[in-house]
This record gives sequence, structure tokens and C-alpha cells, in this order.
Amino acid sequence: MKKILVSDPIAPAGVTVLEKAGFEVVDKTNSDATELVDCVGEIDGWVIRSGTKVSAELLENATGLQVVGRAGVGVDNIDIPAATRKGIVVMNTPDVNTVSAAEHTIAMMLSLSRNIPLGHAGLATGEWNRHALVGSELRGKFLGIVGMGKIGREVMARCRSFDMKILGFDPFLNPDLFNPEEVTILDLDSLLQQADFVSVHVPMTDDTRNLIDAAKFSMMKPSSRIINVARGGIINESDLADALNSGTIAGAAIDVFTEEPVPAANPLLSAKNIVLTPHLGASTVEAKEGVSIAVCEQVRDYLLEGKLTGALNMPISDPAKLGEIQPFLDLAEAMGSIQSQLAGDVIKSVHVECAGSIEEVKPVVLGFLKGLLKSRSPERLNFINAETLAVERGIKIEESRSSDSGAYTNLVRTKIVSSGKKTRIDGSIFDGGRLRLVNILGYEMDVTPRGTMIFATNKDVPGVIGKVGTLLGENGINIGAYLLSRKKSNGEAFAVIRVDSPLPNEVIGKLTALPEILSVHQLSC
Repeated sequence: MKKILVSDPIAPAGVTVLEKAGFEVVDKTNSDATELVDCVGEIDGWVIRSGTKVSAELLENATGLQVVGRAGVGVDNIDIPAATRKGIVVMNTPDVNTVSAAEHTIAMMLSLSRNIPLGHAGLATGEWNRHALVGSELRGKFLGIVGMGKIGREVMARCRSFDMKILGFDPFLNPDLFNPEEVTILDLDSLLQQADFVSVHVPMTDDTRNLIDAAKFSMMKPSSRIINVARGGIINESDLADALNSGTIAGAAIDVFTEEPVPAANPLLSAKNIVLTPHLGASTVEAKEGVSIAVCEQVRDYLLEGKLTGALNMPISDPAKLGEIQPFLDLAEAMGSIQSQLAGDVIKSVHVECAGSIEEVKPVVLGFLKGLLKSRSPERLNFINAETLAVERGIKIEESRSSDSGAYTNLVRTKIVSSGKKTRIDGSIFDGGRLRLVNILGYEMDVTPRGTMIFATNKDVPGVIGKVGTLLGENGINIGAYLLSRKKSNGEAFAVIRVDSPLPNEVIGKLTALPEILSVHQLSC
């Protein structure tokens, strides 16, 4: 029975999804790294939220782990490069908590602009500070949205109902996607200079860490306010505290922090004009249950059916297309396996070219690398880590696409350079999804890559087939097929001999000793 570790609180409905699928759920909610390291070696899947730090050390001990599912959006608490190298899929649920995060942004913005926390705190201590807590309307104000993804657009839709004027910044989205009557797309500095409110909705990456710092605060209006319901660390916390205390900006509302739970020394806890909440952006009944069910369904579907919904470290633009192009992936993997068996000890470079009707080159390349490395690597190989492991071995990878598929509807050309030699194998998918090798080492062929095969080069003289057949028959080897290709220019011929059982080394030696035989390779596919 497969085991799923749950180390952060999720809704019971999510646990039910896993249990109904026949998994054993290992409940280690709120456990520290020391407790987790003792159990990760036995798990197949891992479900987390924002609390668990999935470190390289934990992943190294998780020898059977296949997938980590994050109930939510942010994955900066997961060492994705370490997971990728080990072939572990990392998934998240980016769409489920969109509305909750957008609504919390609006709640924070209104609380900040109307001094609601200060008013409540004053009443609780017997004060009536009505005249000291004059707020600001949202109507007519400029809202700068940093990150125009799904949550940013949901915030925009709600704030337009307040008659706010929307400014947007997102370097990764085409400005033409947006209606200029609804939003004005600017660079970040221009947005900060003009906005009355700034709302942050970008992921936490190396590029966005400390995106808003002291230099950026100095550009903002003294009356401006900033809201962060995205990820901690995008806004530099120390610089924000200084900007608030010095009056550089008028206020801030922060839901996420660099370190959570927030330590007592965090400067934001004592800063002026700030509203703080303990990471409540996705903390609604609807969102919590939604992300719990969604991530558990994703983990279930991957472990049982290989589906890759929400996969973040899949180096393919559309994982859904994998099923559609499965014959090409099978062909590429078989060709990679054959190339590996023909190659020398050290493979230096790989070139994969797709021609004709093949549109997706990257999956084919990864399929080829899987086949190439499966007998050369002790680690689990899949589409997640095949390229990483190849690069670690110093293999130069080249890929290309061509319109020239020769006489075939589609064609995959593969070339590798190994210790002192180059080898080429081409393949095609025929009608009905039939796999064929159509060029082997420069010889035109029509070979189905399966079972045990003998690749033999011989002098193009009479009697070779008879001698080979007799030798194999005398040694109890049954021939399933004998396919021959000739090159008149060099006086040599090439044969692919499919046999029912592998040849012992002794028989291979006898075959090689025939005077007409120039080379022999036994391969399995």
C-alpha cells in the first residue's frame, strides 16, 4: 500500500480523497524536520501547505518519494531543484484560492484606508478617537497592481467597482492582453510613483526577493499605502518598517512574512500605521477545503494514473500532450536505449531532430534522454530529471526541428558523440502507432525496436546469412527475423537479427570470429 505523508493541516475532505483511493495516510501535521526525517523514507507522496520546509536533506532521505503536492500557490518552502534532480514532481493548486486571496486583499485595503484596526483597539481601551481616525476613500484613487496574474486580475475587477483607476505591472505578460480602458500597464518605477495604493501579487523567486525596498519606497507618494497578500520577502521588511516610521509612506497591510510564525524581533510588529494578519489570504472555509481536495486529487491521479495536473517542474509546456504523443515518446526512449548500448563509456553530446508532423520537440528529447541514461544511472529517471542528470554527466544536448522528413510523414533523427565515435539512428511512427527504426548507422532499414537484437556488419559477399543462421541454429538460438541492408559503395552490408533469447558471450565470440563478420553488437529493447 502506497503511503502519503500529510505534514500540514488540510481539510478532512482531502484526507478522504486519499483514503478512498487506497492510500495509507501518515499524519505528521506540525512535526519538525527531525520527526519528518524518520518517516520520509517510506512515503510515495507528500502533501503540505506553507508550514513544512521540504529541504534537500529531507528529499535525500525520501528514497521512494514520487510527488510533493502543495495545497496552495507558493512553493518557496520547497527545494524544487533538489526535487527535480531526484525526479520528484512538485505540484501546486494555483487557481483554487484565487478569490479568497483577492477578497483578503480588499479587506486589508479597506481596513488600512479606514483605520479599522486602530478604531477597534481604541474602543477596547475606552477611547473614542473618531476625529483622529479620518480615513481615505478608495474612489478615484490609483491602485497599482504588481503582478497581473489571476489574483491580480481578480483584485482589479473588484477595485474597478470602487471606481479606482488601475495601474498594472507584469514583465511576463503581453500588455496587449489587457483592455487599456480598464488598466494602464507601466514599468514598476512609474507605477510606484503614481499609485495611491500598491498591491503585490507576484510569486517569490530570486528575481522578486526584496523587489520593493528602500529605494522603491523613496519613489512613492507620502500618502501612499502598500498591501502584500502574496509571499513574504517580496517587500523588504526592515525597509518597510523604516518607511512607515519615517513617514515615507502612509501605511501598509501585510499578511505574509519572511519567517512564519513571525518572530518577536520582526520590526513590522512595532511599526506605525500597519495592519498585520497571520497569513490569512487563503484561510477561508471554501479555499481551505478546495485546495485540500484539489491537491489530494492531483497526488492521487499522479500516483495511480501518471497525470501531471499542476506540475511545476515539468520541463514541458503542456503535460496534457504527453498522452497524445505517447508513440513518439516510446520511439525516442527505444532509440535512446539503443544508442546507449552502441556508445562508448563516455557520451559527450546528443542531437535530436524532429521532422514532419511532430510538433512537440522537447518531450521527444526527454524521452530519448530517459532511454539513453536508464542503464547508466542508478537514480530514478523520468521526464522531470532526465535533462538535469544528462547535463550533470557533461552531456551537451542539442535539439532542433525540421520540415524535411524525407519519405516519411514524421521522422526523429538522433545522433550521439561518444568516446571516439559518432552514431546515428532515425525512427518514425507508421500508421496505427507502429514504431520503426528507418536508419541505423547510415543503413536504411525497417525495424521494429523490440526484444533482443543483433546488429552485425559484414562483408557483402555470398553465403553470410547461411553461415550466421547455421551457427546460431547449432547453438540453440532461434531467429525471429533477419533484416539486411546494403551499401554498394563500400562493399559492406548491415543486418539486424532478432532472436528469441539473448546470445551467451561464447556464441557472440563465435559469431565475431566468422571471417565475413566485421562487427557484432547485441542489444535489448
